Amino acid sequence: MAVDYAVIIVYLAGMLAMGWWGMRRAKSKSEFLVAGRRLGPWMYSGTMAAIVLGGASTIGGVGLGYQYGLSGAWMVFTIGLGLLALSIFFSARIARLKVYTVSEMLDLRYGGRAGLISGVVMWAYTLMLAVTSTIAYATIFDVLFDMNRTVAIILGGAIVVAYSTLGGMWSITLTDMVQFVVKTIGVLLLLLPIAVIKAGGFSEMKAKLPTEYFDPLGIGGETIFTYVLIYTFGMLIGQDIWQRVFTARTDRTARWGGTVAGTYCLVYAIAGAVIGTAAKVMYPKLPSADAAFATIVKDELPVGVRGLVLAAALAAVMSTSSGALIACATVANNDIWSRLRGAVTGSGGEEHDEVKGNRAFILIMGVAVIAIAIALNNVVEALTVAYNLLVGGLLVPILGGLLWRRGTAAGALAAVSVGGLAVIGLMASYGILANEPVCYGLLSSLAAYVIVSLATKPTDAAVLTAWRERLAGRGADSDETPAADPVTV
Repeated sequence: MAVDYAVIIVYLAGMLAMGWWGMRRAKSKSEFLVAGRRLGPWMYSGTMAAIVLGGASTIGGVGLGYQYGLSGAWMVFTIGLGLLALSIFFSARIARLKVYTVSEMLDLRYGGRAGLISGVVMWAYTLMLAVTSTIAYATIFDVLFDMNRTVAIILGGAIVVAYSTLGGMWSITLTDMVQFVVKTIGVLLLLLPIAVIKAGGFSEMKAKLPTEYFDPLGIGGETIFTYVLIYTFGMLIGQDIWQRVFTARTDRTARWGGTVAGTYCLVYAIAGAVIGTAAKVMYPKLPSADAAFATIVKDELPVGVRGLVLAAALAAVMSTSSGALIACATVANNDIWSRLRGAVTGSGGEEHDEVKGNRAFILIMGVAVIAIAIALNNVVEALTVAYNLLVGGLLVPILGGLLWRRGTAAGALAAVSVGGLAVIGLMASYGILANEPVCYGLLSSLAAYVIVSLATKPTDAAVLTAWRERLAGRGADSDETPAADPVTV
């Protein structure tokens, strides 16, 4: 394992070095939180694909393939569909807004009265996303070093917190680009063909497994529908995803770069399911489906390649973890703390002070994430709660603000409140993992939004005019730097 260890150690050291480089570059709020809004199409595509394809998409995707066969691709496939929908239909408008958070968008659209409560919901979602990603370090480091769970979480979490705190979005962008390359080589170009060959090829896989393993809908229509509700819709409104859209140099970059990333996700989904199906042939009686990835990597790959593929899994986890962490800190500082102390986001103080403030929040949130990850046992339930609140509470007012002129601030607040409370109540009644909470919560949010919006005074014409100006790319704060940096090409 010495060669494998060396690959991993070099990889981790490289992540910290990029954090140091990013610290030298991130000198303004815009540079620190959204990489100066100047990523070109290739870097944008790579980093967007990296953040949405985390440990759940890699380790969990292979596990679903082991359990259900090719239809196990649906979870990651719906993530790719959500990213495609966001990129094609909404990303250009989102990029032109020149804001930092989803709540700022709601303030612009509804006149400054919808941001705080939405910020709290978004903060809870990003916090849980960061926590569940951090917990995944325990699985990978256990395979690598037979390491204690708590030590593994602290080690992996500390590295992500370090480079994220140092350089903000620039560090995360550079590390994500490396992680994208490592994932592509490790999972698509190495693990996928090796797993199929070791399993005897597709003909042998079909001969040894039940026919339902090759049924595209074998996982069940209800499960696929739930994945669409949670993951496809979740991709449309998550702060972690929007913050990457904000990094695009132009609205065209956001649209086409995101489309490339979404297409890559579809390919990654199928690859994970095929790897899991091959693992089922080789190891038909594993104690857990989620052990399929680690088992096939540990037992079937040659020295060096094994280290690279494990680095790919680590890359998947780190990219999601760092993206969720900076999103969580951005929301906590800009949408919650600044409002509670009565300040307007972006006003007062020097830009350098704003960088220091956001850096401090990343550090504080990072320590909190590590502590919660150590204490938390049920990862699936925590992530389900976060996604249910996100989709049930925020999907309607966000998409309604983008698509329906008649939507009002009162309607948005009603949608967030009613949808959020309905989700919480229904989870208590049906169970956290049930499908009903997010379905009925979304319907109740929609009903509250439409009814209250129609029953209240339309949004002020001046607010709507300012909103249309921002959607057209005019009237944004001039804190951006020119987009001529060769790093972004």
